[in-house]
Order: sequence, then structure tokens, then C-alpha cells
Amino acid sequence: MLRPTKAEINELPPFEGLPLSSITLVDNEAALKLARKALVKADCLGFDTESKPTFRPGERSDGPHLIQLATANRAFLFPASYPAGVELVLEILQSPLVKKVGFGLSGDRTLFRKKYRANLSHLVDLSVTLKTAAKLKQPIGAQASVAMLLGQRLSKKGQTSNWGAPVLKEYQLQYAANDAYAAYCVNQVMEQRAAQVQQGN
Repeated sequence: MLRPTKAEINELPPFEGLPLSSITLVDNEAALKLARKALVKADCLGFDTESKPTFRPGERSDGPHLIQLATANRAFLFPASYPAGVELVLEILQSPLVKKVGFGLSGDRTLFRKKYRANLSHLVDLSVTLKTAAKLKQPIGAQASVAMLLGQRLSKKGQTSNWGAPVLKEYQLQYAANDAYAAYCVNQVMEQRAAQVQQGN
């Protein structure tokens, strides 16, 4: 596999992410109940976080401000301002029974250790996994991975928006959900290809 150029990625069709109807913002008890039911029985979840960007020299982020977990057909977004939701997230992220997949996760490990004193378990960094599989020199980010394995273009336009805002806009919800969902989809394709190789042997 070859890493696609930015020009090649721009020529691809948009990533077919989740619609708003499949995205749940977990900021109340009813949403929390729905999230728990869907997430605790999962064996693999797409995982990502968003933090409010910093612009001043020396300014430190107190993120993550939003934590995303995605299944095969739903995404759940947990604002850090909702303690009950964060409690569920920490339970899942520290569980050795649930595989969590994402991109560039070393920073997330550090964030959770500093902010919540939590040691994340059974975390798979697809940037590193795909780098090894493709025999490349550098880790591969989400956008390039989606292009390589799904043949689609993952938009990063919402990356630097205000994730600490009390009310998130629809485009932020979709951006955040689909970052985690993209990781889930990439992992599924990688597992399918690995299984095909094993069957071929």
C-alpha cells in the first residue's frame, strides 16, 4: 500500500459517515442509559477525543473536552462537563475486555492519565498498526488511512473549532462522531484483510 498524496485524497468521494440520527450526545440520564446499553456489550469501539484549541504561546489545554466512542452503527459523544458520562467512559477505556481503536493515541493516554488518573487498557493505535502493515517509515493519520483502506476522503474542517463550547453545533457533532467511526471502519477492513490472508495460507 502506498500513502496517498493530498491531491489524491482530495479527488476521492467524501467519507460515508454516520447521520445525525445515529449520533447521541450523552449529556443526560436517558442518553447515558442508551450509551451504556450499546457500549458495554461491544467487543470493539472506535475511539477519539477533541480538545479546545489553544492559540496563545504557553497556553495549556485542559482537555479532553469531548470523548467519542463508536460502534458499527452508532456514535456516542461524551462532554467532559457531564461527570456521569465521563464515569462510564473511564469504565470502558480502562476495561481490558473491550478493544478501543483510534489514531495517534499516545497523546490521549497522557491526557487521561493527567486529568483523570486513568490508565487506558486494550488500546490499539491504528496509525502505528497500519504503518507496520504498509511498511512505511512514518505513522499514518486518520485521513490517509481512510483514503488507503476505504477509498474515501475524511474531512478535517471541524478540527480546530471550540470543543469547550456549552452547546455544540451539528457540524461539530458529525465531525467528532465520524472521527471515531472512521477508526472503527478502518479497523474492520484491516481485520477482514488479515483474515483473508490467513485463509489463503
